[in-house]
Amino acid sequence: MDVLIVDDSSVMRKILTRSLRQSNLDIGEIIEASDGEEALNKIKENSVQLVLCDVNMPKLNGLEFVKKVKENNISPDTKIIMVTSEGGLDTVNQAVENGAKGFIVKPFSAEDFKKKIEHLCAA
Repeated sequence: MDVLIVDDSSVMRKILTRSLRQSNLDIGEIIEASDGEEALNKIKENSVQLVLCDVNMPKLNGLEFVKKVKENNISPDTKIIMVTSEGGLDTVNQAVENGAKGFIVKPFSAEDFKKKIEHLCAA
């Protein structure tokens, strides 16, 4: 499974990459984007099966990114999972309404991360 990681923090992108590699999931290529605008271009150019996306980012935030992907029917089979420290119910509901499959709240353990990814990808 090829993955697009979208986060304005290079440190968080490295943590997510390491978590994916350590998860023993069948991970192929990992592509990175630093904001939603860059992510839109990357998802159009690359066939990815999973997107891990932060909510708070410059230019185009994660909720706007998910909404644009859904509205424009870009990569409709790709599962988008929000990864953020904002675990408020309103944010979760908005992300799911916009097309996200689920939500992972930071901080997370490697085991929790793996279980959540497996559960959301199976759904």
